[in-house]
Amino acid sequence: MNRAAVVVAGGRGSRMGGPVPKQYLPIGGKPVLMHTLEKFYEADPSTFLILVLPESDFSIWKNLCDKFKFSLVHHVIAGGTSRFQSVKNGLNALPFEDGLVAIHDGVRPFVKNEVIIESFSRAEKSGSAIAVVDLKDSLRKVSGNGASKFQERQLFRLVQTPQTFQIGKIKKAFEVDELPKFTDDATVYEHQGWKVSLIQGNPENIKITTPEDLEYANFLLSREK
Repeated sequence: MNRAAVVVAGGRGSRMGGPVPKQYLPIGGKPVLMHTLEKFYEADPSTFLILVLPESDFSIWKNLCDKFKFSLVHHVIAGGTSRFQSVKNGLNALPFEDGLVAIHDGVRPFVKNEVIIESFSRAEKSGSAIAVVDLKDSLRKVSGNGASKFQERQLFRLVQTPQTFQIGKIKKAFEVDELPKFTDDATVYEHQGWKVSLIQGNPENIKITTPEDLEYANFLLSREK
């Protein structure tokens, strides 16, 4: 079965506080995005890789690929004005209509191979596979007046990527107009009335957003050596 990954990296990295968007910052000696793309290649070398970037960053990425001699085959597609539009552009660039596609945040370079493999396997059977992890901390729901109420953390999960789908279904889901409730790809899929299937993610699959995340990312890489 055809397999693809749409890696989305359209953020400007404002919370990182520097002039360089987070996806291009180095960890372990090379940019974050290169680590992320390599994860999908390692899980399945036949995966068709699409990288969605702001069109204005194409030259930045090309220069980085030249500088770091990054030769992994992937296809760069221009993103849109929102994550929804960027994912849609990536899906529309797929060279096949049947198969499976994993949608993944470009700044999550620590997804485990087994999570990627399981996401494809589950999506093939059920239509979707969303990586989630359990909560470790206690949880409280805060109302508008500042009051709070305890929540059973066992009833909640933290959502990660990859979020993997049968291509025909997720492309149909993205034909709708964008809505504020579309916080991730699973909510777009669910909007069609389809059930979302969850799989166990890995806790270290963090989304690199802040300088502290970058420090932790370098620690994780040093631990792998």
